[in-house]
Amino acid sequence: MTEASGEDGRAVQRETEQVVNEIAQGLRTLDDGTAWFSGLSLAGRQEVLREVGGYVMQAHITAADGCAGVARSGVKPTANPSVMICMDPPRYGFAKLPDDEHVKAFRVLVSVFAVADTRRRETECKGTCGHAWHHLPTAVEEP
Repeated sequence: MTEASGEDGRAVQRETEQVVNEIAQGLRTLDDGTAWFSGLSLAGRQEVLREVGGYVMQAHITAADGCAGVARSGVKPTANPSVMICMDPPRYGFAKLPDDEHVKAFRVLVSVFAVADTRRRETECKGTCGHAWHHLPTAVEEP
């Protein structure tokens, strides 16, 4: 497997962070994010799945977050990524899933992250948050 390294790896992480947080905050649709993800190479998709899996862990998802995220994702609750994220504790390792499961895994992970991160923005971070990714600028409309 070819891994992105150095500046290329950091660029992928920054782009992933931007896309995922825009989806979580309603600034980009899940379908738009999925189209971006689908255009990546196999190694790029695996790297994004590892990165987003880390975001999900850092968001301290609950079982309720997992169920709500799966419902929001459009992925069947019986699909491997859905089952993995709803286990107690959740199972990770989405990048190791077969290639044909990557899009489902991305949709599930981002949707679960969106649920958990929204909950955290509205509770723990409300009014006191210094996380830059919680303060993305909204799109400016063209005249």
